[in-house]
Amino acid sequence: MSGQPLALPRYASRMGAASAPAMVSPKSKPGSDVRADPALMRWVIIGIAAAFLIVFIVIPLLNVFAQAFSKGLGAYIVAIGHPDALAAIKLTLVVAAISVTLNLVFGVVLAWLITKYEFAGKSLLVTVIDLPFSVSPVIAGLVFVLLFGAQGYLGPWLQQHDIKIIFALPGIVLATVFVTFPFVARELIPLMREQGTQDEEAALSLGASGLRTFFRVTLPNVKWALLYGVLLCNARAMGEFGAVSVVSGHIRGETNTMPLHIEILYNEYQFMAAFAVASLLALLALVTLAAKLALENRAAKE
Repeated sequence: MSGQPLALPRYASRMGAASAPAMVSPKSKPGSDVRADPALMRWVIIGIAAAFLIVFIVIPLLNVFAQAFSKGLGAYIVAIGHPDALAAIKLTLVVAAISVTLNLVFGVVLAWLITKYEFAGKSLLVTVIDLPFSVSPVIAGLVFVLLFGAQGYLGPWLQQHDIKIIFALPGIVLATVFVTFPFVARELIPLMREQGTQDEEAALSLGASGLRTFFRVTLPNVKWALLYGVLLCNARAMGEFGAVSVVSGHIRGETNTMPLHIEILYNEYQFMAAFAVASLLALLALVTLAAKLALENRAAKE
């Protein structure tokens, strides 16, 4: 018994040898490997993609900056330094900061609730998160007007207590929060579902509190997805037009964000000034894109 070798390795080797011819080489399936496609097809696909990006993104973006500086740097600075433009820039940054902060808190809480607990109506809540993606921003603005406007359901009560929501900063923040609501939660939910609850359960079993577990275990595991969602939320908040246009009232120097100010300047045939403010908004978008790329590279390295 001890002098005879086991037959299992030899049997396994025969099975491996028998099954080897049945394995299909990637080269036998041209569609399974992009590198197997003809060079001409690859270049055509690359050319179509590059042409699309150049025509619909690069050229319009370059034209914005060209029109912004068409009358020189001095005129550009004057347009940016106009009191109404400065007020629009300030309001845009304030609204974006408030909206991103609120959606950061709401997004983390919702992602934690959906991925860590089981409860009735969970699937409905997941569906409601995507509601801003399917509802027009203009409709969202009208909903807030119907609720908080002078003729709305809560309008008379708000007027009696001298509380202004519509045509004021609170209404703009509400509209912006609504349209940017899904970004943080939608970045966190898939990742937190994939990670499961084992790490949190281990920390709790070792005596860590719930708050300590969140900051020491959960947050480090989702930090890149969280920052990515914050960047997307911020970009959408700064560029939102439809919902904000309905609830702002277009009051110069008070309730006009940068997109609304650009529209007013363009309608008044102040094209250079409109493109100057638009270039600043585009520059903020490019900074956000660069930050997004840096986060992706950093996350890939880890």
